[in-house]
Amino acid sequence: MGILAVRADERVKDVRFTEETISVELMDGRTITVPFVWYPRLLNATSEQRLKWETCGGGYGIHWEEIDEDLSTEGMLRGARAPRTKVLS
Repeated sequence: MGILAVRADERVKDVRFTEETISVELMDGRTITVPFVWYPRLLNATSEQRLKWETCGGGYGIHWEEIDEDLSTEGMLRGARAPRTKVLS
């Protein structure tokens, strides 16, 4: 006899912002909230630029064309920050 598992729907339903955080509401009712400092492009973007998001990756990602930023719900759920870039001197 098999066990039926309920699968979480980690697709993006909505995205909201405060002065310091991004919150992503998922289709399954959960909300992920993380600080902008995890994502420097979002931290340095204007409020207007942040609002210009669209879903990508079949609904499992968020894309900002103007600031060249992409986030995935999987990465956010794992607590993955943006990779650090080395500063060349």
